[in-house]
Amino acid sequence: MAPRNPEKLAKKQSYLDRLKHLLATVEDILIVHADNVGSKQFQEIRMSLRGRAVVVMGKNTMIRTAIRQFSEENPEKDMKPLLDSVRGNIGFVFCLAPMDVIRTEIVANKVPAAAKVGTLAQCDVIVPAGPTGMDPSQTNFFQALNIATKIVKGSVEIINDVHLIHKGVRVGSSEQALLQKLNIRPFAYGLIVKYIVQNGNVFDSAVLDITDDILVQKFCAGIANVAALSRGIGFPTEASFPHSIVSAFKNIAALCADLEFDFPEISQVKEYLKDPSKFAAAAPAGGAAPAAGKAAAAAPAPVEEEEEEADMDFGLFD
Repeated sequence: MAPRNPEKLAKKQSYLDRLKHLLATVEDILIVHADNVGSKQFQEIRMSLRGRAVVVMGKNTMIRTAIRQFSEENPEKDMKPLLDSVRGNIGFVFCLAPMDVIRTEIVANKVPAAAKVGTLAQCDVIVPAGPTGMDPSQTNFFQALNIATKIVKGSVEIINDVHLIHKGVRVGSSEQALLQKLNIRPFAYGLIVKYIVQNGNVFDSAVLDITDDILVQKFCAGIANVAALSRGIGFPTEASFPHSIVSAFKNIAALCADLEFDFPEISQVKEYLKDPSKFAAAAPAGGAAPAAGKAAAAAPAPVEEEEEEADMDFGLFD
């Protein structure tokens, strides 16, 4: 059996210690997929996040080992959800700044890329109509893809826009060759944020899209539903209490109006009931202007009478 390399073992142990230290000290973590991301792009991402986040990549076996060791050393922390998410070409971004800011910067860092044979298209690819700059000998590419073309001034020209590749479909060799000849780079690759981790709990990254306005809107809708249900079944709750008070006041006001009983809260209402003309006085003063405008518009425009031609004093043969 060959002896183990001490230097390699030291590097592995250093990686495990670093990952366990980050798991213990940083609560906000982004789990990212790093397919088709080159080393130069990784370097740019690390530089842009320096001081605000730490990007840790590695083999899944090493990451799982670090998580298991951390769980054994800290049994009070449940890391099973985090362990289950370690699948595919993934990495961790330990956030020292707000997660939404870090995610926005990660998503913005994308590099245009050409289509490769066998890869799944991440978006629809449409080749626009117009001149291609290719000589007539290259029409075989277009014929193989059933693309209508014509020859204009010694150059191949596409007649109509062509939906070349559909999203989620694998790129073929003919599509790749055509896009390469047209110098079209339809895809853009970068780190894809899949999950977020807080205190050992794993959530989908869509959680970061929820704003305070959305939360307030959903909370108000829930309160309205609770109030409606409470009123419907006759069970008082804090949500239905204001509506019950308003309804009770309306009943009291109606009863006092019939009984000629007065109190300050309904005195103005009773005045309006005694003298309905006050309702008209309370109407906005500008209401008459639109009515007058409508009356003026409704008035028919005067019709000008056509002048009759004067009778001539002579005939045609006079």
